Amino acid sequence: MTKDAPAIGWSRDDIARRLARDIPNGWYVNLGIGIPELVARFVPEGRTLVYHTENGLLGMGPSPAAGKGDPELINAGKRQVTALAGASFFDQATSFAMIRGGHLDLSVLGALQVASNGDLANWSTGGSDAIPAVGGAMDLVAGVKRVFVITQHVTKEGEHKLVERCTYPLTGCGVVNRIYSDLAVVDVTPDGFRVVELAPGVDFAFLQKNTSAPLLAPIS
Repeated sequence: MTKDAPAIGWSRDDIARRLARDIPNGWYVNLGIGIPELVARFVPEGRTLVYHTENGLLGMGPSPAAGKGDPELINAGKRQVTALAGASFFDQATSFAMIRGGHLDLSVLGALQVASNGDLANWSTGGSDAIPAVGGAMDLVAGVKRVFVITQHVTKEGEHKLVERCTYPLTGCGVVNRIYSDLAVVDVTPDGFRVVELAPGVDFAFLQKNTSAPLLAPIS
């Protein structure tokens, strides 16, 4: 939210919990670096969700308490994680074969920008100090069956992340299905962004003010 905005909306844990509610039972889910990692903390009661990290772990659990982890058990973001009962380990080539072969149901990624047609930019702002390549995110958006984005709705500087067209280098074209932010849950549809749910204290006008593309109202 913008610097002068009131303390409204969801916390990062709230967003991750809300996203986890929408993952069907039994799905295999890749969790990206950053806010997506928080989703590993949440598995709705009565469901089995299998979390994947592309450096070679299927059955990833949440990060351990400080001082309790194994320094050699990390995710793709080099953050310590846990392994759930029945977890499996494999080399990175096998991991990307899973991704590219369409064996994962969902990828949860962060974003710099998402366009109203589902284009995703999440690896570079295009500046002179940009990292040299897109990395595994390109494989993830191309190989999985669905892509959910989890992100703050605007940057710390107040720049909008949901836009009409991306101005940063793309990770994938038309790949995003749904966005979970601190302000709302938003679907990407053939007609543009459609609001699914507003976060506590957020109204439609405020959400539109913080979005650089037209929003469609929730379907009643």
